[in-house]
Amino acid sequence: MEKLTELPEDLPAPVDDGACNHLLGESLPSIALLSTQDSWVNLSAIAGLVIIYCYPMTGQPGIPLPDGWDEIPGARGCTAQSCAFRDHHQELSELGAQVFGLSTQNTEYQKEAIERLHLPFDLLSDRDLSFAQVLKLPTFEIEDLRLIKRVTLIAKAGKIAKVFYPVFPPDSNADEVIDWLRNNAA
Repeated sequence: MEKLTELPEDLPAPVDDGACNHLLGESLPSIALLSTQDSWVNLSAIAGLVIIYCYPMTGQPGIPLPDGWDEIPGARGCTAQSCAFRDHHQELSELGAQVFGLSTQNTEYQKEAIERLHLPFDLLSDRDLSFAQVLKLPTFEIEDLRLIKRVTLIAKAGKIAKVFYPVFPPDSNADEVIDWLRNNAA
């Protein structure tokens, strides 16, 4: 069985289609999202630095990914991206940032990922796409699922200060965020 944390070498790279050009300087919506700690998180109310990495969906061992998943540019790599943020969590915390993952998966599904991957931060469920719709985040559809394309936001006091889109390869995103924070977050 293929490991969910390893990325195939021939993954198609997503292209910048301009779908996130409008986000820089926008305010995060005042929407409460259910977290994997069974609490409600309003990202707009967090005063400090917030990293929100939006991803389509994490896979689960023994459950096949949707047909054609690896052919969709930018779809594969959610687990690898989450693990990279996990591995750099201490450094991100030292830089004053709180990390959250966000997907349309329900909280119970996300709790499995938190436990299996030992993630030291919360995942947030935007199951009804309310957060994504207000920000006009790019989405795609597969097998009757509407999923958020991979985009990472850095917000300070509720305003978006940096947008990473497209994110590729996803396992390098945490490094890119750290580099940006070191050079811009003072």
